[in-house]
Amino acid sequence: MHSTQTQRTFRLVTVNTAPERAKLVIGRLIKGLEGRYEVEHVANCTKIDEVGPAVRTHQPDILFSASMWTPEEAKQIREIAEREKADIKTHAIPQGLQVERGPDGVVEYLLENVPGVLDSLN
Repeated sequence: MHSTQTQRTFRLVTVNTAPERAKLVIGRLIKGLEGRYEVEHVANCTKIDEVGPAVRTHQPDILFSASMWTPEEAKQIREIAEREKADIKTHAIPQGLQVERGPDGVVEYLLENVPGVLDSLN
């Protein structure tokens, strides 16, 4: 059954020092949101100084910083992203979540929190 409403595609940039893990986790998130939201993972930054150029180039709707960043680093990432694109939504995965709960815990956390972030973009 197809909806007559065209689904908006949200462009996502992640900031994660483990790009393969980011791709895996975001792949699972995209699958979990299927049918409700369309998310395209356009880039991953492994360093904070890659955030500005990535946001300029890809013009994402959302940016997630992974759980390896400290709250200070996550704030810095957010500020860079917002400087490059005023209407970008950012979300910092709580520090240590990957270590505490593993990739399943991160996916679960994102599935609980991402719909609210995406809804705020509409």
